[in-house]
Amino acid sequence: MPDIGKKLPPLTGATGDGGELELASLKGQWIVVYFYPKDSTPGCTNEAKDFRDLHPAFRKRHAQIVGVSRDSQKSHANFAAKQELPFPLVSDPDETWCRAFDVIHEKVLYGKRHLGIVRSTFLIDPDGKLAREWRGVKVPGHAQAVLDAIPAR
Repeated sequence: MPDIGKKLPPLTGATGDGGELELASLKGQWIVVYFYPKDSTPGCTNEAKDFRDLHPAFRKRHAQIVGVSRDSQKSHANFAAKQELPFPLVSDPDETWCRAFDVIHEKVLYGKRHLGIVRSTFLIDPDGKLAREWRGVKVPGHAQAVLDAIPAR
């Protein structure tokens, strides 16, 4: 995981719309990369809807939102269509993006340990350098906090 102020490694991933997203192709604008555990679960749905609802404000600040989870492209396509998400969702079943951002950690659910995505968000500046990170995110108010971290033009 790069430190604040350092450039990110080159990453490419398949998106729910059947395309591919190369992180470097978004250089020149602010990039919000948010990691979430699973499509169509309550917390992840609320987080996606919060980013969706604030999407026009993010665009006014020249920021692109990218969601990432280990779900399949088909799952992402269904989730994005149902929630009317105006931003890409990257399918990361091999955990390339997750490991690059160090968001795969041991979690405990109902007393059982497993590796899972820790809800996290990263803000990348227009030069492609990591500007901010939020780890162990609580959904309420988070999308607004990320928006507030991007300078208004």
